[in-house]
Amino acid sequence: MEYQFSPAADFAKLEEAVARLYGPAEAARQAGRYRELLRGLEEAFGPKERAAVFSAPGRTEIGGNHTDHQHGRVLAGSVDLDVIAAVAPNGERVIRIQSEGFPMDVVDLDDLEIHPEEYNTSGSIIRGIAAWFQRQGCRLEGFDAYTTSSVLKGSGLSSSAAFEVLVGNIINSLFFGGQCDSVRLAQIGQYAENVYFGKPSGLLDQMGSSVGGMVAIDFQDNANPVVEKVGFDFSAAGHALCIIDSGADHADLTDEYAAVPNELKEICAHFGKSVLREVPEAEFTAALPVLRLKAGDRAVLRAIHIYAENRRVAGEVEALRRGDFEAFLALVRASGLSSWRYLQNVVPAGYTHHQEVALALSLCEQLLDGRGACRVHGGGFAGTVQAFVPLDMLEGFRAGMERVLGPGVCHVLTIRPVGGVRLV
Repeated sequence: MEYQFSPAADFAKLEEAVARLYGPAEAARQAGRYRELLRGLEEAFGPKERAAVFSAPGRTEIGGNHTDHQHGRVLAGSVDLDVIAAVAPNGERVIRIQSEGFPMDVVDLDDLEIHPEEYNTSGSIIRGIAAWFQRQGCRLEGFDAYTTSSVLKGSGLSSSAAFEVLVGNIINSLFFGGQCDSVRLAQIGQYAENVYFGKPSGLLDQMGSSVGGMVAIDFQDNANPVVEKVGFDFSAAGHALCIIDSGADHADLTDEYAAVPNELKEICAHFGKSVLREVPEAEFTAALPVLRLKAGDRAVLRAIHIYAENRRVAGEVEALRRGDFEAFLALVRASGLSSWRYLQNVVPAGYTHHQEVALALSLCEQLLDGRGACRVHGGGFAGTVQAFVPLDMLEGFRAGMERVLGPGVCHVLTIRPVGGVRLV
């Protein structure tokens, strides 16, 4: 393993890498952040002669709401918020990761079986990723890592996927000779989340973080997704990409999230299939009378959303490639309406007093006044909404959102061109 960077002597090398990754305008601020990262490593684990430094970004879902778990199409982008890590060898058969503000995770490399008591913990993610690599013949060694994150918790920007991509990059780079490409690293993260963490998620989050930039992904063959870069600058089109925190809490919504794929499974079961991508839309439409009785109207409406959303993603990609931003915005608006009306992931069932996501979308529409576009972001029910805001309206839009929802809820993001990466 090559931990070529010396925290005490070689910080100039890291500063150069930081400037390349974040750009000149952010270089000084980010360099300070990395100094604090290295200080955190030594405070947690003692002085280190050698280290390696990594970064993995959060991601935003630009198009394709809930399509990934049905092997559909998505349009995603990595963002300029990330989880970073400083890593050093410890000479033991143990991985120790201290994430700022959280208890330390400790994983024994001689015990990489599934631990049900670890479900829904970051320790299970580390164990699952390490187990995958070990099964491929990777000669794992123990290391200490300190991490800190600028990815907003509960924002739909997927700090959890960024952490998975970060851990995968650490092991791949230090112990596996970099054999895994960005797509494989995303799949490893999904494996750990599905099998060790206990969450049956799709692959969108990990792909958005791992690959980098704006990417169109077709999950028809989930083992070999088709990934295409989509080069487009929203600011050059006169718009800012905003994520607005609705203030809604994700707690106690597990059943709401699980109901979406579960209801779609009922639709697919009628055809002897496992995901909606395997069911021709014409056959689905012909079977509507039976499907309503078998699976219920909400399941049928959710399937209608998935079919149309896959077409919208293809349309969004085509619009961006030909530079037709107004056509892109129209499809974003249509996506948002479909999520609210058909997918029904804006207001949890039975909620009347608390409808934060719906209120945030209503405010967006009022403030945009027919311009730009907005939609629910990510899983829905809680968390965030996404808006494309004309630059000449940005300050007024932000002020209007924060007047109602609270200070600091409107975040202006840019698409980061690089996914998970080792800096030094």
